[in-house]
Amino acid sequence: MRRGGELIREARLRAGLTQKQLSELTGRERSVIARWEQGAISPPIDSLMEIIHACGFDLPLTLMPVDKSADEELRDALLATPSERVEWLLQERGQKRGRAGR
Repeated sequence: MRRGGELIREARLRAGLTQKQLSELTGRERSVIARWEQGAISPPIDSLMEIIHACGFDLPLTLMPVDKSADEELRDALLATPSERVEWLLQERGQKRGRAGR
């Protein structure tokens, strides 16, 4: 997932703008834009959207429920012993072979 500053930098570069030009377009200080792009500070969402639009792009946002299942699987894998991990891999391979033969 990209952070706000990374999105600003990508939009600015795709638009062919310098930080100074973008600051002039948006009325923001060049140093603020630089700090956003460097990740020193995070832009507020309204500023992020405004900057992206000033570069000629749109950034549609969608709110989605958080899926914690991957976090739980990762936690389980980190707590597993090496032999348990090997057993899981062997089980996955067996399941894939079973599906391939159908």
